[in-house]
Amino acid sequence: MSASFRSRSSALGVKIARASVIRAGMLILIVGLSGSSGLAQTSKKSSSLKNIEVCNGSDRVSPEARIEACTAFIDAGEGSANGFAVAHNNRGNAHSAKADYEGAIKDFVAATRHNPNYAKAFNNLGVAYLRTGSHDLALSAFQEALKLNPNYATAFANRAAAFLKRNAYDRAAQDYDEAIRLDPKLEAAWSGRCWARAILGALQAAMEDCDMVLRSGAGNAATYDSRALINLKMGQLSAAIDDYNAALRYAPKLASALYGRGVARFKLGDTDGGNRDILEARRIEAGIAEDFVRYGVPQRD
Repeated sequence: MSASFRSRSSALGVKIARASVIRAGMLILIVGLSGSSGLAQTSKKSSSLKNIEVCNGSDRVSPEARIEACTAFIDAGEGSANGFAVAHNNRGNAHSAKADYEGAIKDFVAATRHNPNYAKAFNNLGVAYLRTGSHDLALSAFQEALKLNPNYATAFANRAAAFLKRNAYDRAAQDYDEAIRLDPKLEAAWSGRCWARAILGALQAAMEDCDMVLRSGAGNAATYDSRALINLKMGQLSAAIDDYNAALRYAPKLASALYGRGVARFKLGDTDGGNRDILEARRIEAGIAEDFVRYGVPQRD
């Protein structure tokens, strides 16, 4: 890990914002944290073996139990540098599962210090930074992951999500292209590219991306919201409303879906319904009208 990256990571400290990257205004799909790595079970003590087993974790192990087990392994001080890196990464995943991103960041940074070649930990660190709104630090972490593993599809998709948060839609689309090339089954990349292309105005290509995700059965608020924006920009207002309704069934307070539906309703002559949606969206996300101007949809007064 570069010295400049370490200094920026440590400087964040306890001042990390707790705001989620999934704002009310716009949903961006982030690929989940890379799965836990396995600690080598070299100890002959049954208690140590149990800690290793629980720290390695599974869907049946609670985050609290994993944190306790990983902490016991780390505190025992009997592992290798790589073993400690894995334990910190696994504990970071458990902190993330509890939405304790400050704790997760500390563990992921520790994992990369124990093993500077640990691409998975850098990716996970980037996800945790992204979820706190620390977009520059997230981009740096994803870049480190990709330097270590240039074929890391998940890191490309997650870096694309960070570019979206910085309104760098061209860069995001390029990273989504690469993520899809490396892993065509990565649905979050297709959904994210749909959103990026919709904003960039490549509407037919964007529609194909969203439709691919929805045909797979992986319906979610982000994908419906993206397809709704495409329909809105195409002037297919009833279809846009249907998609915004679907998005709002998943995320009832999604400001972009409320605002977009309001615009569509207003254009169809439903002035009262349109104004209600637009006012509610602005109440949730004050800058949502400006966001839609950036998306290519005229602002409603």
